[in-house]
Amino acid sequence: MVPDVPQGYLLAGVHCRLKRDPQRLDLALVMSESPAVAAGVYTQNLVFAAPVALDRQRTPGENIRAVAINSGVANACTGERGLDDARKMAALAAAACGAGPEEALVMSTGIIGEFLPMDKIEQGITAAAVKLGREARDLEAAAKAIMTTDTVTKLAGRTLSLGDRTIQITGMAKGAAMIGPNMATMLALVLTDAPLAPRVAQASLKAAADESFNSISVEGHMSTNDTVLLLANGQAGGPPLDGGDLAAFRTALNEVCVELARAIIADGEGATHLITIDVTGCASRGSARRIAKAVAESALVKTAVTGADPNWGRIVSAAGYSGARFDPAAVSLRLNGFELYRHGAPVAFDPKAVSSSIRDHRDTHIELQFGEGLAGTRFWTTDLTAEYIRLNAEYHT
Repeated sequence: MVPDVPQGYLLAGVHCRLKRDPQRLDLALVMSESPAVAAGVYTQNLVFAAPVALDRQRTPGENIRAVAINSGVANACTGERGLDDARKMAALAAAACGAGPEEALVMSTGIIGEFLPMDKIEQGITAAAVKLGREARDLEAAAKAIMTTDTVTKLAGRTLSLGDRTIQITGMAKGAAMIGPNMATMLALVLTDAPLAPRVAQASLKAAADESFNSISVEGHMSTNDTVLLLANGQAGGPPLDGGDLAAFRTALNEVCVELARAIIADGEGATHLITIDVTGCASRGSARRIAKAVAESALVKTAVTGADPNWGRIVSAAGYSGARFDPAAVSLRLNGFELYRHGAPVAFDPKAVSSSIRDHRDTHIELQFGEGLAGTRFWTTDLTAEYIRLNAEYHT
């Protein structure tokens, strides 16, 4: 089900010939009818794309009217010309929405090292501005326009009743491969009509990203363009959220971001399993995340899941080289609810039953317990298949 578009936003998606297939949309334009507070979370890669550089300069902010997003060309590793093109793209989007050149943000995804064909970008923004709308089809078109190797659109939304105000949170995302924490080859835009102060919007988005987009990994490859933006235009009315209303908003924002992040990882190229890793009993959340990330990115763990092999040794050893400190004698492991390892030693289990639980279901659940500590985390990854290798080997660079 397509979520509602929050009050005061218009969207469109068009084909402007960045992709060869005329049936594939490749440029999205999002307009806020009033100035919106904007927050952003970005890749931690030292090699980052021009759109990331531009958006970092403008977030957090409170006068954003437009976001333009293109797929097909990443505008990454393009030097000063790339920065000029990102600024021009933003100015074109702002002008199309009746705003000043500084009142727009941009995102790009696609092939690294190619320059944006600005004539096509300009034509696309002009065409999108004419088609702006607030219906489900307009939201879907925008979500399709940001896809690259994705096989499905990724949308999520929540509706909140806070006193006499109804607040909508709706997000779109793209991503299917080259996925790693601190984000990778993924873009997301979350729109809300809630009134938020800039610093609150930034803190809320960062917290949500840590529990979602920074808790997924396919192979740990951090890309150059990863961006999550939050726009809050306040069209729901009333003063900026605080207290219990703000807490409820943050819970809903987290849910939207987790749903989008899970959709990204579930759409992993060639993946046959979505793996959820729960790590508990650690001394600190940092230790729990290091363990979860090591397990998630282990090629041997991932291929074991592909082969429906309940190889607990690969999981336990990945935890051991994660860099987190823990007592090996306190470690316990469950796989799909089956206990395989308890307090540092293997236990008897039915290998065929565990193997069947992996083979016969797309979801695989790994639970690691490390003692009596109070910290833990949840992380998502996929298995590693021959199809994943084929798709990435053949991807144009």
